[in-house]
Parts: sequence; structure tokens; C-alpha cells
Amino acid sequence: MKIIDTHSHLNFRAFKEDSDEVIKRTLAEDIWMINVGTKYETSLKAVEIAKQYEGGVYSAVGLHPMYAAAEFVKLKTDPDEGEFLIKEQEFNKEKYRNLILSGKEKIVAIGEIGLDYYYKPKTSAKLQQFKEKQKKIFLEQVELAKEFNLPLVLHCRVAHDDLIEILSKETGLKGVVHCFTGTVEQAQKYIKMGFLIGINGIIFKLDLDDVIKNVSLEKMVFETDCPYLTPSPESGKRNEPIFIKYTIHKVAELKGISFDEVCEKTTENARNLFRI
Repeated sequence: MKIIDTHSHLNFRAFKEDSDEVIKRTLAEDIWMINVGTKYETSLKAVEIAKQYEGGVYSAVGLHPMYAAAEFVKLKTDPDEGEFLIKEQEFNKEKYRNLILSGKEKIVAIGEIGLDYYYKPKTSAKLQQFKEKQKKIFLEQVELAKEFNLPLVLHCRVAHDDLIEILSKETGLKGVVHCFTGTVEQAQKYIKMGFLIGINGIIFKLDLDDVIKNVSLEKMVFETDCPYLTPSPESGKRNEPIFIKYTIHKVAELKGISFDEVCEKTTENARNLFRI
């Protein structure tokens, strides 16, 4: 039964020594993956990894909102992500356009992009600038997605209302709300605008049972966000795409249906969205 991990980060430093080994054992389990970029370096790495495999390994490219507005907050790069400082504060559309042109058959989305207000400046003036900068760069990347007819991989933390408002003014967009942690009502708003809801191991940490029960399988895809958000049965380990099965089992249990049924429908959703 094929499964697609729609959001992984085997392009991150956490997998620097063994990404090929991890990918091979993942593919052996009939699990495909989309490695998602967070800035130019990790986007480029995701594309390079995807090009090494004939099938089953894809990529998304984009600038994460916390990089987009890094000038307003003092953050260091997560050591599991990479060795690069948070310094890419402008979205160079031409660089990303050239990257897409260089690996079109292996790039299936623009992401992860969006809004993130979790870490934020302390003054109201700086906070406003911080939010406006993220919104500006998000819209620039939306334009790139439109140019290449690619879906969006949306990152949203403590900003769903703003992101929904922005998307409501756009037409023809599609994609997935990665690592969804909002309300049932917010999920339904995204769905009405043509987006799918991304479910991962965070459901073992937060109570998202109502969201899972109220979002139909037709509007859901699965992901790991590895190396982060390891499902509880493997707590303490680095997350990997093969651990996606725990999340699927929990959703199947909550919905009262079989593991295979969940896999079949959500894999179909992912293949249709990303055209893979």
C-alpha cells in the first residue's frame, strides 16, 4: 500500500550522514517523499537529492516566513536544519525561478511559505513591520507558484486568520496547510479555498481529534516534518518518513476505518495535488 510523506526534510543537516540510506529504506517500504525547502540552500539541496532517484523522491522550494523576516527577531538556525545563519531576508525570485527551471520534473510545489508569528518583536511598530514583511514575501512566492502552476506548501503558526484573509483574496490557488494546528472552523475555511490539511506527528502532542474527525479523508494528506515531530511510539528518536505509519494508524482509529482505506485515499489526494 503506497504512502506519500508530503513534507519531509531529508535535505536538512540531521540527515547529512545517512540521507541515502534513509531514502532507500523508505522507498523499500513503498513510501514516497517530498523534501521541502526553507531557504535557498535547503531548497537547492532538496532538488539535488530528488534528482538522484528515478522515482519516489520529490522536492518543494521556497523561503520560510521566519527567514523572510529574520531582521526583526534574534534567532539562530536550528542545528538539525543546517549550518547557515538566518541571513536570507529577501526573496530573490530570479534565483528560485532558475532553480525551478533547472529541476522542473522534480519540483512539485512552492514551499514551505506562509506566516509565522510565534517568535515576534516586542514593540508594536516592529511587530507591524515584521508581519508586513512576511506577507510581502509570501505574496511574491504565490506569484511564482502561479507562474509555474505549482501548489503551495503553507506554513502557518499563530497566524491563521491573517493567512486565510490573504488567501481569500486570491483565486485558483491550491496546496496543503502543513502541520495543521488550527481549529475545525479554520480547517474548513482552507478547504473551501481549495487547500488540503496536512496531518503529522503533532497529533500525538496536541489534541487535534476534533479536526481529524471533522476533516474528510478527501481533504487530508499525511506528512512527517522529519526530523521533527516524532510520533509517540518512537519518542526520543530522530523522525523519519517510515514513522508516518503511526500517524496514519491513529487517524484510522479516530475515524473508525481501516489503515488501508486511509492510505489509499490520502495517497490519491497527494498524487493529484502534486501531480506525481
